[in-house]
Amino acid sequence: MKNLFLQISSEENFNQIQERQHIDEKYKWNLKDIYSSDEEWEADFEWVLNNYKKYSNFNGKLNSSPDQLLNCLKFDEEIGCKLGKLSLYASLSKDTDLRVQKYQAYDNKVKNLYYTVLSKSSFIKIEIQSIDPNKLKKWLTQNEELKIYEHYFENIYREKKHTLSREIEAILALSNEISNVPYNIFLNLVNFDFKFPTIKDDKGNDFQLSHGKFYSALYSKNRGFRADAHKSFMNVFKEFSNSICTTFNGNLKANIFYSKVRNFSSALEAALFRDNIPIKLYDNLIETVNDNLKPMHRWAKLRAKLLNLDKIYPYDTYVSLFDYESEKKYSFEESKEILKNSFKVLGQDYINVLEKAFNERWIDVFETKGKRSGAYSSGTTYGVHPYVLLNWNYQLNDVFTFAHEMGHNLHSYFTGIKQPFIYANYSIFLAEIASTLNEGLLLDYLINYSNSKSEKVLLIEKYLNNITTTFYRQVMFAEFEKKVYEIAENGEYLTVDYLCNLYSNLYKKYWGEIMYVTEEESYTWARIPHFYYNFYVFQYATGFAAAELILKKIKEEGENAIRNYLNFLSSGSHKYSIDLLYEIGIDINSSKPIEAVSKKMSNLLDELENLIY
Repeated sequence: MKNLFLQISSEENFNQIQERQHIDEKYKWNLKDIYSSDEEWEADFEWVLNNYKKYSNFNGKLNSSPDQLLNCLKFDEEIGCKLGKLSLYASLSKDTDLRVQKYQAYDNKVKNLYYTVLSKSSFIKIEIQSIDPNKLKKWLTQNEELKIYEHYFENIYREKKHTLSREIEAILALSNEISNVPYNIFLNLVNFDFKFPTIKDDKGNDFQLSHGKFYSALYSKNRGFRADAHKSFMNVFKEFSNSICTTFNGNLKANIFYSKVRNFSSALEAALFRDNIPIKLYDNLIETVNDNLKPMHRWAKLRAKLLNLDKIYPYDTYVSLFDYESEKKYSFEESKEILKNSFKVLGQDYINVLEKAFNERWIDVFETKGKRSGAYSSGTTYGVHPYVLLNWNYQLNDVFTFAHEMGHNLHSYFTGIKQPFIYANYSIFLAEIASTLNEGLLLDYLINYSNSKSEKVLLIEKYLNNITTTFYRQVMFAEFEKKVYEIAENGEYLTVDYLCNLYSNLYKKYWGEIMYVTEEESYTWARIPHFYYNFYVFQYATGFAAAELILKKIKEEGENAIRNYLNFLSSGSHKYSIDLLYEIGIDINSSKPIEAVSKKMSNLLDELENLIY
């Protein structure tokens, strides 16, 4: 494997966040693939604004004939396609620089329009549910175009017991905008209003903390620098913890309100119902992981031993335990080549799309002032390719984040071109499988082409950290989320102290007695955006487990398993998520995939200890 060092022009440039105009265009996403100009966006916005009222032409008539039903669905898709493009352009433009009020306004305008359209079209589900199933079945045999919607209809009938009257559904659709207020406040606080301090790095240079720079600091070999970065960064969340606690409670109450109105037993049941996921799967995940915490505790003890510490602190969980190439920096350009080599096993079609994403500026690479923190793939927008946001910090972790987001990106791309509009997306439950599988392929490639024992040690350590963060940490988050909803559903207000104590206790349980949980770490609940996604995080863990089994099949079965996996990437939502996994031989309801991850971690620890001792 070739040398992956990056020559950075100066330490100062790396430590300072740049303004966007100083970044080369090739590292910025090209939003002209959505709209060539803001004026074109505004024209489409006006079109939807002027046409959505035509829903009234279909209201009360869907039961009359298959043609009326089909025409209504086609009109709904036409509106949906326009809204998808409008939303994508506004959202990406906004995230490019959160200081620009124009795109904040665009984003708000399209959300307002979306909820208005949602209210206006809310009759569709209710009227379909009123059609006699036998009558609809006859229509499907008579009309091939309508038959495409068969699974869509099946799912609508499944939702009937949780669907309310026309008037209430219209009101609830309008109220969705209000329910998003807590999350929007949270995003503005942490991405725009928060002012993170500048500290001294391990070489005495000024180091301006940010979301991205915080993680890069945690990889430093200098423990004092790590501790200072952790405390300084987390103290900002501590300072604003009362405000964040209010938004957090507001988000919980909104989701609980909707679950009660729709006659669900809990917010958890309501969240899982959308993808037809049984509650027992969620509970089984937490219970099985709690029964298999020994590998995590073993890893924590080994980490403490290798760092020569009696106790490890939260800021000791990222730094490499080994000296091999600890100063290596990974450039974005070289990382593209690494990804192409890693994913070759998936075939040329996959690589062609990957190169298309690289060459046609689907990716926004570097952290700049005002840019949204973190990383994401934009998901499927029918008729437009997906985009990826990164905040590159030249770490090995950034290469894995890159691989992760490109997994999402290509999943969205293949689904978008292979499925009709109605199924041209995949469920949240399946979302993390393609991303996690890409990380596994990347790690396998790096290990297989490593030049020395010391490099293999470093990569095995990386794999162990992947299991820690993508599997165990997400289950810890899932357990936290379940407990806070249970308390809130009993009518109690979650205070800052309660949330800090709950998080600290869970953190201690998952890492074991050798972990010392600092006061600053107890405020981590306040900075996790996924807690506003309503029972999202558990799917990282189930996705990780499913991806591990798919990787195993690819290695053992070869071409047949690869073909099945690529078909899975193109499946969208034309079947229920669990059924799509069954088709490729994965039973995610059982404890076996979860136990397999725990066993793999134990085997990796054995391998690591054999290499270092």
